[in-house]
Amino acid sequence: MADIKGILFDKDGTLVDFNATWLGIADFMAMDAAEGDRWKADRLLAAAGFDFVSKRFKPDSIFASGSNMDVVELWFPRLSDEDQMLAVSRFNEITSVQGSSMAVALPGIIDSLRTLHKKSFRMGVATNDSTSGAEKTLATLGVAQLFEAAFGYDAVANPKPAPDTVVAFCDLTGLKPSEIAMVGDNRHDLEMARAGGCGLAVGVLSGTGTRDSLSPIADVILDSVADLPDFLSARVSVPAARAVQDLTESEGIPDLSDL
Repeated sequence: MADIKGILFDKDGTLVDFNATWLGIADFMAMDAAEGDRWKADRLLAAAGFDFVSKRFKPDSIFASGSNMDVVELWFPRLSDEDQMLAVSRFNEITSVQGSSMAVALPGIIDSLRTLHKKSFRMGVATNDSTSGAEKTLATLGVAQLFEAAFGYDAVANPKPAPDTVVAFCDLTGLKPSEIAMVGDNRHDLEMARAGGCGLAVGVLSGTGTRDSLSPIADVILDSVADLPDFLSARVSVPAARAVQDLTESEGIPDLSDL
């Protein structure tokens, strides 16, 4: 298996508690788009993937995994190009300011990120939020200094699931795609990992994705990023132990563990 030296993380649902952070913001955006019409706002939320029974966004829905441009194209399909960009700018402002200020880290995430940083993993964020929103969120959580960069949908020519962010992270760090693990809670994240040639595609169940939606494309599924340091440590130690065993057997060297 590839020697993983860098990790790209999705943001919402992977580092940040998606529902605790975004349900209120999504409702605000829908009401803003509907000009205060509650019935219309609810229809917009449903179209973007909100399940009013479970009070959660569905896996791989537009709001769970898409960009603000995707939301604008869904909610305002007949806008001119100029008005469309104005709407995207408005939503970028909402998500950048409110999304970052209301960000709630998932349990155990901060300690896990610090552990990974101490182990010299090069870390970045790959999100379909705006770059400004991602950077402000990392600052709010107090972990911005642990990351090489945050790549929003507006930082690359083609956002997830296209491989552009993997390429950008490789250009920045000098790492090969095979040396990078991509971690996320939606298929978009793992599809980007495959398209970009990442050495490891890690699905997490802390966001909107489910085991059924992620397992066909993930190399491994973890409950949370909180489990990632132990997983990566075990992944490295097992091949190393096997290599030592192979060496002692091939060279006729006594295995000290048997003495």
